Amino acid sequence: MTIEVYRDAWGIPHLRAADPRELAFAQGRVTATDRAWQLEVERHRAQGTTAAFLGAAEVPWDTFVRRARLADTARRCFERLDPETGAWVRAYADGVNDGLPAGAGRAAEFAATGLSAGRWEPWTPLAVWLSTHILFAGFPAKIWRETVATRLGEEWTELFATDGPGTAGSNGWVVSGERTASGAPIVAGDPHRFIEAPGVYQQIRLACPEYDVVGIAVPGVPGLPHFGHTGRVAWAITNAMADYQDLYRERLRRRAGGGVEALGPDGWRPASAHVETVEVAGGEPVATEVIETDRGPVVTGPVGAAPGAADGPERDEDTGATASWEAVSLRCVPRVTGELGFGALSALLGAHRVADVDRAVDGWIEPVNVVQAADTEGGLLHRVAGRVPVRDRANSLRVVPAWEARHRWREAPAPLPRAEVRGHAVMANARGLAAPLGVEFAPAHRAARIDTLLGASAAWTAGAMASVHTDTDNPSAAPLLAVVRAAGTPRPPGGTASGVTPASRVVAARDAPSGTAPGTLSPAATRIRDRLLAWDRRMDAESTDAGLYAAVRGAVVRRITGHPVFAPLREPTPYPAVFQPWLALGPRVAYALETLLVAGPVPVADIARIVREALEEVAAGPEPGAWGVTHRLAPWQALPDHDDAQWPGLAGDHDCVLSTSSVPGFTDRSARSSAARYVWDLAERDDSLWVVPFGASGVAGDPHHRDQLPLWLRGDLVPVTTDWHHLSKEHPHDAH
Repeated sequence: MTIEVYRDAWGIPHLRAADPRELAFAQGRVTATDRAWQLEVERHRAQGTTAAFLGAAEVPWDTFVRRARLADTARRCFERLDPETGAWVRAYADGVNDGLPAGAGRAAEFAATGLSAGRWEPWTPLAVWLSTHILFAGFPAKIWRETVATRLGEEWTELFATDGPGTAGSNGWVVSGERTASGAPIVAGDPHRFIEAPGVYQQIRLACPEYDVVGIAVPGVPGLPHFGHTGRVAWAITNAMADYQDLYRERLRRRAGGGVEALGPDGWRPASAHVETVEVAGGEPVATEVIETDRGPVVTGPVGAAPGAADGPERDEDTGATASWEAVSLRCVPRVTGELGFGALSALLGAHRVADVDRAVDGWIEPVNVVQAADTEGGLLHRVAGRVPVRDRANSLRVVPAWEARHRWREAPAPLPRAEVRGHAVMANARGLAAPLGVEFAPAHRAARIDTLLGASAAWTAGAMASVHTDTDNPSAAPLLAVVRAAGTPRPPGGTASGVTPASRVVAARDAPSGTAPGTLSPAATRIRDRLLAWDRRMDAESTDAGLYAAVRGAVVRRITGHPVFAPLREPTPYPAVFQPWLALGPRVAYALETLLVAGPVPVADIARIVREALEEVAAGPEPGAWGVTHRLAPWQALPDHDDAQWPGLAGDHDCVLSTSSVPGFTDRSARSSAARYVWDLAERDDSLWVVPFGASGVAGDPHHRDQLPLWLRGDLVPVTTDWHHLSKEHPHDAH
């Protein structure tokens, strides 16, 4: 086969081949050449073998992947692909294998870890997709709600509902031609994910006689599943925040003759069970039992019984089985159906108009997304794509009993909403189009702000969209500022605020700063209060007022987290480490702060006291610096270099359109932000724009390793170039 590889000024690969299968091979090979280390890390993460070269810190992830049976699910789904799609995916994996030796030779990480480039199986791209998205819908939030209900009370189950630090999101919008300067639609946005170095997205162009598409790929996966522009039609996705994975409380026991049984609606039934070994670099191997019931794989244990418990003394006198224990199983669509929707990936590449995109994503499985698309004929699309099971409402809220029949899935999936685009449409993970399919959504701030910004003009251009991407207005600050505004108002003599108890008044008086009365502020704290009330609410990196707000917010979050009413939620939970981001109280308080300031079990008077104490704490300490001094990029790296000073300061905040999430009260460093930004112009594809946080190459020292970082920080974008004459051709690659 003959494959042509071109590069633009940013090192972005443009590939040309004779047919889609050759092109998939080329995509796999160039990805392996550019990002060999990243691909090998993803392959090992998908198989649960990362601890073998990264050490004991990766054991929790490897154990989860083994228990969740991700690799086996990928094999099943690959076997169910139609022959054409199966051959297309196989060609990609073959291309990866062809390019890995050369790519590994360029990547110093292989020598540093002693890792050799391994072999990709035809099903490996599906496994990478599963491991990348298995936690995308945040099913551990159901364990969190269960914990809140049992430890704090049923009435507080949904108190912390918000898109927390463990959930990925996005901004996305489509503007019709009647609202643009050219008269043609524009599709734009930015996916918010944990930032990884190398980046989780790859700019690339795929061209063959059947199609010619520029877009943003997932390294390790063929095609352009999330963002693409064919010249005639463009598409993009955002997280629909749907709920499509369930957790079941299982009762398990060991049979007298060996094996495990699980209690279901029809009584005790056999469950599959075997032991796998996780190898650990520099440590002892870890054995983990893999159990799967009729609901799905057990992912939290087994809790309360070791694999050797069959020899224990407690047995049923009639059956000889051991006493039962409880664990939690995970039920997800690909494991149940053997379908992952990869046929949609190849179908998208051949789309010519919105109707083609619409048909292609009918076959989408997970994650469940909102799809927006536009074409050169004026066609517009705004719909949900994916498969959401129909089941009892309780399944979406909590861990449900496996033995109750009402928690079974119905055979037919839920219908998928869609909406007409009138002028423009926005999806930023807020409750709206996908509301019937989910439980927890992002606050409306980002969506409302984008809607306001887009409504301010009827002559949008691709270049002007950067002003939306980079907007730093922080409306979520309003509730805290309202309490700050009231902080200097003395409490009326003898008055009682709602929820105040004699004990809380004693605490407030006891903790009031020296020389002040309860309900009043010191002169230094008053000055901080006045500065915050005059602040423009913009989280600009150079803003000292934004830094001051963050310092006060952090102090408030820490105090609310430490309030006695939340003591039960501060106790450790018996769940695996991989679920802890959803179960830690501090981040939950940080992201639900708006709600907790006005509702919840913390008395109103205690909230007022906490805010006064926070103002005094900040007043007594060193002057907070500009927001960008502490709000620094903190990407995940498989081999961290521990040089935080190299990472720059950021503008934005969690609920800004420029979403750069930290965990207020615990760290200002941002691990989640825009993993890419894109603007697809349907008037002229070469007027489109895109950028990623780092660069096209995953090889340290390569000129294109991090050359886009300065632009990403400024909010600038790189022009899309598709004229082959303006690209640099690499030497031909001839493979047989």
